[in-house]
Amino acid sequence: MDTITHTLFGLTLYAAVPKPDWNRKQKAALFVTAVGGSQIPDIDVISAWWDTAGRYQMWHRGLTHSVFLVPLWAALLSAISWLFWRVKSWRLYGMGALAVFIHDTSDLFNAWGTGYFEPFSQNRITFGTIPIVDLTFWAIMLGGLLYSKLRRVQQPYRVYRWVWVLMLVHITVQSAQGYALYHQYAGKYDQFALAAEFVPTQFQMIGKKDGIVEISKASVLSQPTLLTTLTSQDDADLDKLFASNPRAKTLYEWSPFVVVVDDQQQLGIYDPRFYRDGQSFLFESIEKELPAAS
Repeated sequence: MDTITHTLFGLTLYAAVPKPDWNRKQKAALFVTAVGGSQIPDIDVISAWWDTAGRYQMWHRGLTHSVFLVPLWAALLSAISWLFWRVKSWRLYGMGALAVFIHDTSDLFNAWGTGYFEPFSQNRITFGTIPIVDLTFWAIMLGGLLYSKLRRVQQPYRVYRWVWVLMLVHITVQSAQGYALYHQYAGKYDQFALAAEFVPTQFQMIGKKDGIVEISKASVLSQPTLLTTLTSQDDADLDKLFASNPRAKTLYEWSPFVVVVDDQQQLGIYDPRFYRDGQSFLFESIEKELPAAS
């Protein structure tokens, strides 16, 4: 998910905890734990500062997003609470663990994926059933805020717990539809992926077979509509590309499958899940040397 959504998740976690007898320091510690835990896996973005090997795409959403690091991140957040506010409790530790777990797990559902089981598996797990920026999440959380404020609810934490229930229902419904599409259409292709669109129930299906990639708009309520067909030059030798552009090799490892471009001007690869308006923003290439004029 995007940074704003993760922040809103943290704020909603904080709001879902009853705090009638909590003092200022306890509330501050809980706030930092909930919001910090919702953000801390993305600390890996700083790896871009020293990335000289073109590996950032594998490092981001990699080890820091591993489910095995959840207890360590929660322990770090608990240490921060003790250091700054002298507050410690298993409840705070549990909030930190829950916030980090929600961050890591929610990232599984969009097309970017995450290294959920690193370091034991380098595979990027992605379901593609929730967009990276999901306005439905925003609407549900905003609705909870407005309801609790306008109705002057005496126990607003109950409202925010229902907000979490509704968001879980949204994920479940979207993922069930994605599973149905995968089960129905994936068998037609050698490789297949989903990418959710901003409108709920709407998906893009990306399938590759014998060097042909089809991108279709799909919904469980209607027949797929073919949007575009791409040709991948899978017989091209990519060794020179990888040697000259390390980011291309990283993209090849990171993507579930790629489209290979091999023409007179360039040799490159791109991820078709992010293909829009005639190009993919995840595209790595090298220019070919033109033959000298005689």
